[in-house]
Amino acid sequence: MKKYDFLVIGSGIAGLSFALRASKHGSVAVVTKRDAAATNTAWAQGGIACVQSENDSFDEHVADTLDAGAGLCPEDVVRTIISEGPDAIQELVDWGVEFDKKHGDSDEEEVALGREGGHTKRRVLHHKDTTGREIETKLLQEVRDTENIELFEHHFAVDFITTARLGFATPPRCVGIYALDEEEGKVITLQSDRVILCTGGSGRVYLYTTNPDVASGDGVAMAWRAGCEIANMEFIQFHPTCLYHHELKSFLITEAMRGEGAELIDKSGRRFMEEYDPRGSLAPRDIVARAIDREIKKTGEPCVFLDITHKDANFIKDRFPNIYETCLTVDIDITKQPIPVVPAAHYQCGGVNTDVNGATSLPGLWAVGEVACTGLHGANRLASNSLLEGVVVSHRTLKDCLSAIPVGQNVERLDLPPWESGDVTDVDELVVIYHNWDEIRRLMWDYVSIVRTTKRLQRAATRLQNLQSEVQEFYWNFRVSSELLELRNLVEVATLIVDSAARRKESRGLHYTLDHPDKDDESWLVDTILKK
Repeated sequence: MKKYDFLVIGSGIAGLSFALRASKHGSVAVVTKRDAAATNTAWAQGGIACVQSENDSFDEHVADTLDAGAGLCPEDVVRTIISEGPDAIQELVDWGVEFDKKHGDSDEEEVALGREGGHTKRRVLHHKDTTGREIETKLLQEVRDTENIELFEHHFAVDFITTARLGFATPPRCVGIYALDEEEGKVITLQSDRVILCTGGSGRVYLYTTNPDVASGDGVAMAWRAGCEIANMEFIQFHPTCLYHHELKSFLITEAMRGEGAELIDKSGRRFMEEYDPRGSLAPRDIVARAIDREIKKTGEPCVFLDITHKDANFIKDRFPNIYETCLTVDIDITKQPIPVVPAAHYQCGGVNTDVNGATSLPGLWAVGEVACTGLHGANRLASNSLLEGVVVSHRTLKDCLSAIPVGQNVERLDLPPWESGDVTDVDELVVIYHNWDEIRRLMWDYVSIVRTTKRLQRAATRLQNLQSEVQEFYWNFRVSSELLELRNLVEVATLIVDSAARRKESRGLHYTLDHPDKDDESWLVDTILKK
């Protein structure tokens, strides 16, 4: 058993920025289930939204966020995170993150700001079209160079260790985790009075997603099993523009491209978005995704197209070099051809219920980033607010940790029991795991995606109940592996999404049901909170 002052699970912008700050106050362990760079953060293309221009204001950014969130964003939370954004951006710059600059009339270079759907002003800082990779690379380098941080790569967090799990009569609190060391094939015990959950989202619960393979909802599932409150899991954001191609099934076409003038068109070249919203192709994501879904179903075509060919070719290559080069690998020249696109699961706006400081309902456990639900995103996330939330809330979380449990004044140290595998064997047929994994993702796409109905949700719930029983039997009878752990978490998160969606008898933001197509502020202007 190893003990640390701070235990961080996840290595994206939230986890790494927390670890760097916390290392000044005590020892830090960062646990990540794959290579540390394999995160949702690294895949983020568009940028990070923050007021930087004299032509912009906190009030306008707040207003845009509230409008996109469809009534479910607490204004005090939104205002707190947005107003603390500039200081957080400066901190990223101090860690070496480079944002694109533009040459102004003066000798000083100004930061280049992009615009995305739902934003009324240009306020998105970016690094070409690989902003997340730039942030991930620079923060990870800082972490590797910091002596007080120990990085556990290829360690899969299995479950939280709580006083309730240990059978203590004292009030429940989190005291550590069990983690599978994949290289050694054994489960180790890590102890801390301050556990920070930063595991990202759950896009892989759907058949089609822009997320990397690591996004299997592990953090939400772990928190649920530990007794934490879960909020608003029905609000799954589908990004409107994922490349439609059989060789590149998860490649995102950033919303920043529409911010630079790209237009959504159908096969004949018709610009259809103005028929759905006066903001056209720059409407919020929930509106654009539903419009594309409707156009595809109406026409029978497999996709729609994103057209930026009217812009200068050199501008396109300079502003979107990663998209340009990637599309060329499948013979699509975006300077000359429209890009075939479809919606795909992208971001969970719900998660572990927290306050603006990341505190969960379980003492000793904080959650930050996509895994958490502070309320900032409401029923629909405003583009590029997610990286902002991760870096701002992680700063607030450290202050809350130090206030709740000052380093050097730790609560009673416990001798945590080692992991016991019991009488289990290695999984003899991985094909069963892969089959269940595939079935979960397909039923979620067919029954619980952009447009829902009560009947579809009921069918999904029934099948998930059976799958949960199968997976539980597997879990207790076989030695744990990363494949089995991900499947266990995947079915748990899928069930939470379906249960949340079934409870909301209205359409709001990202939750759209044909049985209740209208928004009902009188009855449903509330969060969906699930408790064990």
